Amino acid sequence: RVLVQRVKVPQQTSSGIYIPEKNQQKNNIATVIAVGPGFHNQNGDLVKPQVAAGDSVMIPPHGGSPIAIEKEEYLLLRESDILAKISN
Repeated sequence: RVLVQRVKVPQQTSSGIYIPEKNQQKNNIATVIAVGPGFHNQNGDLVKPQVAAGDSVMIPPHGGSPIAIEKEEYLLLRESDILAKISN
């Protein structure tokens, strides 16, 4: 499993208008916070994760398990649910 946090969307437009939180779209870009050890395939071999803490990834708009830790919102999802790893 992979714990991610969505990148915050600006609440104000370039012209200075504030957008209410309920009208904002969810951002599909997230930062990886933590990664599990991987999983065992059918042969019993350990398959290591392809992402690491600190990576930027693209996630689906829906899915994952929302988790709140100290008033921060996170998503827990499978590595296979990650759409892409973003390289800078």
